[in-house]
Amino acid sequence: MSPKRGHEEKSSPESSGPAGFDAFFGNAHIVSALRGMLSSGRVPHALLFTGPRGIGKYTLARMFAQAANCERLKDNFCGECDPCRRIGLLADPRPLIEQGLAERGESADAATVERVPLILQTHPDVWVFVPDPIRLKSPVVRPVLHVGQLRAIQRAAYFRPTARRRVFILDGADTMRRDYSNIFLKVLEEPPESATLILLAPNPFVLLPTIRSRCIQFGFASLEAEQVDQVLREHTELDAAERRLAAELTEGSPGVAMEMDLRGAAELRLGVLAILENAAGSGSFGELFGRTAQLAKQREIPFERVLDVFYSLLSDLLKLVWVPSERTLRNPTLRKQLEALSRKMDPSWVAMAIGGLDRLYGRLRRNVNRQLGLDAVATSLAGRAAGSGQPSW
Repeated sequence: MSPKRGHEEKSSPESSGPAGFDAFFGNAHIVSALRGMLSSGRVPHALLFTGPRGIGKYTLARMFAQAANCERLKDNFCGECDPCRRIGLLADPRPLIEQGLAERGESADAATVERVPLILQTHPDVWVFVPDPIRLKSPVVRPVLHVGQLRAIQRAAYFRPTARRRVFILDGADTMRRDYSNIFLKVLEEPPESATLILLAPNPFVLLPTIRSRCIQFGFASLEAEQVDQVLREHTELDAAERRLAAELTEGSPGVAMEMDLRGAAELRLGVLAILENAAGSGSFGELFGRTAQLAKQREIPFERVLDVFYSLLSDLLKLVWVPSERTLRNPTLRKQLEALSRKMDPSWVAMAIGGLDRLYGRLRRNVNRQLGLDAVATSLAGRAAGSGQPSW
């Protein structure tokens, strides 16, 4: 299933002014490395882009596909030739996903999902695969890359390109089931000469070691606040104060900032801070469980995002516990609350909290009960704060 229509570029970390790779914000060393590969003609068969969501991994992968097939330039893309324009239609995949799901039908069963895989394609040499939400009106909670999509790559990777190079972009490569990963691994073990596979994942270690070892890896760093502000200024109507808050809440991920409900995100952060304050000894267990239940039941916010907020606040607390005058906080607007909370705990308490969240994060792939998992972490921390000794998870 390959939707052919696209929309103009939206919500990507690039400017409407500069052309080609110059329009990409941040991670200049990665851009330089990719251009060097194209210039030398030594393009690897597999790349792995890792880093937080909304940091620009997908945008740069799409730009690479344009540059690899541009009719005018060798190590960049003009944005004006036919391949550049057609591949550029992949900039915003959401309309293409909606079109593909509508074409497959709202009541698609498991067999149909595998027989008619979700593939986004606006040029014959560039294929984009995203975790399949199955249905348009009532998508599944945790979309994944399905075996039908992986088999489509396996079949198509060895075809000769109509332009210069075939590029397959796997967004959400970390959602591949491990037993299905072997299908994809076969392509990496016998790589096609004229194709490049680009895997996008927040964490490289979720992928099989055998897949990681066959890819050239690039880790994307968060953008500076000034760069996020520039992206938001060009692509949104947020005022200066809202842009500063968005940059702080997303910690340098402009893609997330452009989609974010600022008020909801700010309330989420305050809710997480309240749980940490309660667990540190300033509230009852009833209040603690009420707050964790409220967070766990928020379906409009991915639970992984909730845990990311915990990590962000705990990172600042750890800094303040060791160095009370620390200036480089991830949540500077909450400095007073964090300073007060840091005086109630020691480094081992923060380390326990991070360890408990790590275990909970790892269990999410096994469909652990979110509220019970969060309750267990919070209760253990409250017990430690009350002097009950080391808990066992």
